[in-house]
Amino acid sequence: MLKKERYDKTIEYFQEHMPVAETELHYSNPYELLVAVILSAQCTDKRVNTLTPAIFEAYPRPEDMALATPDDIFALIRSCSYPNNKSKHLVGMAKMLIEDFKGIVPDDIKELQKMPGVGRKTANVIASVVYEKPAMAVDTHVFRVAARIGLTTNSKTPLDTERQLVKFFPEDLLPIAHHWLILHGRYVCIARKPKCGRCGLKEFCRYYEKEMSNA
Repeated sequence: MLKKERYDKTIEYFQEHMPVAETELHYSNPYELLVAVILSAQCTDKRVNTLTPAIFEAYPRPEDMALATPDDIFALIRSCSYPNNKSKHLVGMAKMLIEDFKGIVPDDIKELQKMPGVGRKTANVIASVVYEKPAMAVDTHVFRVAARIGLTTNSKTPLDTERQLVKFFPEDLLPIAHHWLILHGRYVCIARKPKCGRCGLKEFCRYYEKEMSNA
């Protein structure tokens, strides 16, 4: 099957079966989403959503968080993965947001990555979700699902995956395609034991094809 045909079938399936797909992180403004995404690195959205209400209550604005200490933040995120680093990142991010960006979360991916704790994936999430820019954030779910379906070929890094997905997905679909792949990876194409029996993509999935040929 040609790669374009695989993309076409993937898009057709998700447009029919998942016409609405969005982040499962809870937030009400760009600053809150930035905090949540920084916390979500190697941590589940479910866990992050249990932590952010207290954080947003204590630090409703970046100006408030910029005055906090890493120890203050650590007390609220100790059950998250890597709380020491993330507490430092959040304080540093808030300070830079105030000092360099006048409290406004930038929409430029390169500018976003200047802030502590903001890598390319996080920057792409903000650009895509908040500003609806044609960006493709690649987390472990996207990396895995794209390779299994056959949307990517010989991809060794998240950046390789991002470049291939951006090349073949129509630009206007990139923001929602990011969520399609994440949610599919979270609930169907899970890492250890994908639920192929209930997957609507199996008819053209490269992984499923190999599994059947080896059965």
